[in-house]
Amino acid sequence: MITFKKHKKFSDLFTYYFEKRMIKILLLGAISGFPWVIIGSSLSLWLKEDGLSRTTIGWAGLIFAVYAFNYLWAPLIDRIYIPFLTKKIGHRKSWIFLMQTMILICLLLWSLIDPTYNLTFVIGIGLVIAIASSTQDITVDALRIEQISKNEKELMAAGAAVAVVGWWTGYKLGGVIALNLAEYFENLGIINYWQMSFVGLGLIVILFNIGLLFIKEKDFNSKKNNQNQLDKKIIKSLKVNNILVRITAWISSTISGPLINFFKKNGFKIALSILCFIFLFKIGEAFLGRMSVIFYKEIGFSKSDIALYSKTFGWVTTVIFTLLGGLFAIRSGVIKSMFFAGILMASTNLLFTILAWSEKSYFLFALAVILDDVAAAFATVAFVAFISLLVDRNYTATQYALLASIGTAGRTSLASSSGALVDWLNGDWGTFFIITALMVIPSLFLLYKIKDKINLND
Repeated sequence: MITFKKHKKFSDLFTYYFEKRMIKILLLGAISGFPWVIIGSSLSLWLKEDGLSRTTIGWAGLIFAVYAFNYLWAPLIDRIYIPFLTKKIGHRKSWIFLMQTMILICLLLWSLIDPTYNLTFVIGIGLVIAIASSTQDITVDALRIEQISKNEKELMAAGAAVAVVGWWTGYKLGGVIALNLAEYFENLGIINYWQMSFVGLGLIVILFNIGLLFIKEKDFNSKKNNQNQLDKKIIKSLKVNNILVRITAWISSTISGPLINFFKKNGFKIALSILCFIFLFKIGEAFLGRMSVIFYKEIGFSKSDIALYSKTFGWVTTVIFTLLGGLFAIRSGVIKSMFFAGILMASTNLLFTILAWSEKSYFLFALAVILDDVAAAFATVAFVAFISLLVDRNYTATQYALLASIGTAGRTSLASSSGALVDWLNGDWGTFFIITALMVIPSLFLLYKIKDKINLND
């Protein structure tokens, strides 16, 4: 765990956030978070207002499951170089730029179709956005970690906090723009008001690509040479050199190396326990998050209300408490931060039960949303710092993608049944939120069992 000398004042730790590289990490986080609101809140509310059921909307969220499997192609992203773009702007940035372009094209396609008659096509485009977004996340996270040197341990938790602030900034910014644009065009009497809002979101993607060009990236040739040297060593050990052996060597050094390294470093049982914990930790939060905008709409809040309380106020809260969460992780250690965040998530989920079982109240709505964002801020920064410290710097992209995608698997594959669970409960939102609060218990129990055996890069 990351610690400092006892004389280090808590207020002094804020200086880490003023390091110039934090601006670049903030932008990378925003690029990563922005697509989630496109295929999350925006898509869900678009389908809801076109008359589709909660169950259909919930299962449409299965497209998020792509994030759970991006580790499968992470090694390829680490090794394959984009012609022309890689030499011009760098290996990592070329992949991000390419995926951002795909997202932009998909938004323009969404602006031309009606989900009532083309639901399969709408979901298909959403799937392409999810694939592009999850692919860019591989390089975004690697580029973010590589902005901080191996000997700058104190900056890792601070960088994780800034990355989370950036992620939520991209997510909340997209939500505010999408909801307000949709309501604006709806008030103008435009029938396809959601389609028009996607054009506005496309402009944000263009701005992200411009900002990306100002982020410096380390020379990829050195890493490329190291990878090639590893291939040659494997070929030499096999004592045969033909096309089949060269392919085998490439696959071995690219795919199996990072996995073997992770299990060897932690031991098989502890490594497996770490993966199980990562899978389970944020499931309850995901169940709530998937249905939250539907819940707000059903209990009588307008799109502008949701934009104001859930997105605008939520963003301010998230920024403040993510930065505080980063300092808490630095001061108290990542493991303690994970325990605290888990308990906080469960507690705030219960506030939604009170909101569901009460009369419509803007005060309760604001309180529940703000405290939920506080919990999410602490949980996310602790989680990002935790897996950032687990990865070996020789396999940054692949190992981080593996760990992050396993965490995403729990939040996407299982949470896709959230709408069906609400329907099964006959719309009893209060009971639904109690269940989501209980979902964090297994992960915290598992963390308690392995906390003294986890090998962090501190």
